[in-house]
Amino acid sequence: MKQINHIIGGQEVVSTSGRTSEVFNPATGEVTGLVGLATVDEVDLAVGVAKAAFESWKHTSLARRTAVMFKFRDLVDQYQHDFAARLTAEHGKVLSDSLGEVRRGLENIEYACGLSEHLKGEFSQEASTDIDVYSVRQPLGVVAGITPFNFPVMVPMWMYPNAIAAGNSFILKPSEKDPSVNELAAELLSQAGLPDGVFNIVQGDKVAVDRILEHPDIAAVSFVGSTPIARYVYVTGTTNGKRVQALGGAKNHMVVLPDADIGLAADAAVSAAYGSAGERCMAISVIVAVGSSADPLIAAITERIPTVVVGDGTDEASQMGPLITREHRDRVASFVANAEEDGALVVVDGREQSFEGGGFFLAPSLLDNVEPGMACYEQEIFGPVLGVVRVGTYDEAIKLIDDNDFGNGTAIFTRDGGAARRFQVDVDAGMVGINVPVPVPVSYFSFGGWGDSLFGDSHAYGPEGIHFYTKAKVVTSRWPDPATSSIDLGFPQNV
Repeated sequence: MKQINHIIGGQEVVSTSGRTSEVFNPATGEVTGLVGLATVDEVDLAVGVAKAAFESWKHTSLARRTAVMFKFRDLVDQYQHDFAARLTAEHGKVLSDSLGEVRRGLENIEYACGLSEHLKGEFSQEASTDIDVYSVRQPLGVVAGITPFNFPVMVPMWMYPNAIAAGNSFILKPSEKDPSVNELAAELLSQAGLPDGVFNIVQGDKVAVDRILEHPDIAAVSFVGSTPIARYVYVTGTTNGKRVQALGGAKNHMVVLPDADIGLAADAAVSAAYGSAGERCMAISVIVAVGSSADPLIAAITERIPTVVVGDGTDEASQMGPLITREHRDRVASFVANAEEDGALVVVDGREQSFEGGGFFLAPSLLDNVEPGMACYEQEIFGPVLGVVRVGTYDEAIKLIDDNDFGNGTAIFTRDGGAARRFQVDVDAGMVGINVPVPVPVSYFSFGGWGDSLFGDSHAYGPEGIHFYTKAKVVTSRWPDPATSSIDLGFPQNV
């Protein structure tokens, strides 16, 4: 059985805590590895190593840092199938989905390769007589990322390429459910020429998280996960004087207007709701069917669900794999049972499909007549369950979305350009799709929601990611003639 350890200062470090967490193959239910969970001392060791490495890395030229990123990008591209295989083995998503995740991660490495452009400051000559003013952005120091199980390659790549390229050293605390892919990332960063100690991995649970949030030498923390934990990370981290971006959960609505192409909308709904078994913070979990769109849309989705092939992610025929753990599978299934008790109509019941073996499978479910107040509407399910809320008008659809505590992503399907433009202005959400069901921004924009989907002022990756991992400094410069120097006790004036 594989033992998964910390990587600190370029070396494997075995945990001395005596505590471990099991890693499963979700398609079979078999335990494939044990993660050694960190002690406080082991977190402190990683911080100390990262702090020492930062002292030289921050003075490394932009040209050399960029060269490391370019080499790392080429290595990740070369090993993308290895990343995908490890990802599928521990997460369960199908190989095509795993490859897609790796490629979206690559986009963020490519963005980091342009760091010399992103870090350019501003310059004003002769802002005052013989005085020039310019700005620079400098790294923060030791920064950390706490990442979720659902995107174990992509989400860390939202963080550490930008942070490292900007001159910081980085500590990653990945999910203990599927940590192996980041071992490969550490190997490739080393091959790319990154000095030991600039990138470190601490395996752990709440003990490690709390120490990261409290440690005085960690300047900033990035987090992606559920809303309750995101709120905890933000409050605890900022209380301890850290810069924090904490991305939480979601309840993403897809509005379908009566004029929409129903076939296109149904295809999009099935893809966005059941892809990666619904374990995406940008998954569509609620269809808002406006007026006469409801019946034909539900019929079209119902017709498509049986064509979704659920199975082992390594099987090329599979389109949807298992959920991450047995406990999570059972939790998701409970929402279907509770929805029926609450008065929703279970149109397609994924619990009815049986699977051989011990895998954590659950087929897609579709719920109709879902209403606010029901658990299946109010809570983030994070599984292959799609609910339909029927409303009479566009205004009711907007109110429904805006009244929800989450504000991560949303989408509208329509042929009406005016309605689409109005929607993007009216709706309270951080990311909007127009006939695009999963509007995850490309790497040169930034990712993040509103409301309870984001705690902190900064979105992830892109321009805001660069700003998050750097601090601005403004320099006012003057080179006067010593012969004209004099004492002036007045407040400086721009003249």
